[in-house]
Amino acid sequence: MNIHEYQAKEVLKSYGVNTLQGGVAVTPDEAATVANKIGGSIWVVKAQIHAGGRGKGGGVKIAKSIDEVKTLTSEIVGMNLITHQTGPEGKIVNKVLIEAGCDIAKEYYVALLVDRATDSVVLMASSEGGMDIEEVADKTPELIHKVAIDPAVGLMPFQARDIAFKIGMTGKVVNKAVKNLMGLYQSFIKSDCAMAEINPLVETKAGEVIALDAKFNFDSNALYRQKNIVEYRDLTEEDPSEVEASKFDLAFIKLDGNIGCLVNGAGLAMATMDIIKLHGGNPANFLDVGGGANKEKVKEAFKIILKDQNVKGILVNIFGGIMKCDVIAEGVIAACKELSLTAPLVVRLAGTNVELGKKLLAESGLNIIPAGDLTEAAEKIVNAVKEGAN
Repeated sequence: MNIHEYQAKEVLKSYGVNTLQGGVAVTPDEAATVANKIGGSIWVVKAQIHAGGRGKGGGVKIAKSIDEVKTLTSEIVGMNLITHQTGPEGKIVNKVLIEAGCDIAKEYYVALLVDRATDSVVLMASSEGGMDIEEVADKTPELIHKVAIDPAVGLMPFQARDIAFKIGMTGKVVNKAVKNLMGLYQSFIKSDCAMAEINPLVETKAGEVIALDAKFNFDSNALYRQKNIVEYRDLTEEDPSEVEASKFDLAFIKLDGNIGCLVNGAGLAMATMDIIKLHGGNPANFLDVGGGANKEKVKEAFKIILKDQNVKGILVNIFGGIMKCDVIAEGVIAACKELSLTAPLVVRLAGTNVELGKKLLAESGLNIIPAGDLTEAAEKIVNAVKEGAN
């Protein structure tokens, strides 16, 4: 789960990380009120969407008067902001963050993420913070420093200090950076994050260290114990089909292909998408109905898949363990009838009650294409979709 920058800064602030004074606005008048409360003579108006690269896309502007704050807010709210992370379709901006101006002396990059290679949380930092960090990682990876953190003891002050030195900090700034890095680590661990990034972490001309931007991603499997984080969820930033799927406890991710997938088990779902690609097709989604799906859940899964107008065929791949193949077959039949399915449908069943499931499908009178194994299923659905396109 992702959250907005202003929300990420609320989390950081609660763990002692230094951030700028600011507030959220939807209208120009609200933005003026926030700017007046902040005071000063310069403000930054920042689009709030779940994507990076906002500055390059025109979503971050500097205002030097209250009237300019209002003008920029009216321009940014409602705009379709396109960045390298949104893709060409962009994202509609619904709100802005108004922040105090900052006298920047140097920009740095810091982040925490789970590193499967070391089975630990890793602190990453670079002296080259800002909008071009992806280019730094690609062309000058030696400028990115890493430290693996022992989960038994957590981030130690000497590790944070060492990283600060490596990215070029000196003097009293180092101690302030250590305080911010320790706070970042605590926010990461205690909030069950998958990734926490501050880009840039800035050193001001007055010698302060401030998180100028922040991005958080949370482990969805741990949200049940993070009620305060769940409250940050912004459904307008998520794909409507994925939101709908979550209501029925379906693991669904929309992709850009034309073959819908309905599978039980995340690993089997990944394998199904891989073999579709291997045979020249393109999966339209990842969809795991889980191990305990029932007839109604299967029907809802079909509805969600078919909301994507790009879908030209569906592959159902079920291995019945806890789930019974006959229950899946009943759900498939009910969905086909209710939705008047015309797209090619290939079904591969294996496991518990497989013969009964196959019998139900065969006797349904519906145009359902059976497959004996996954390879055959992939070949059949890819060919059916290609034939339908000709």
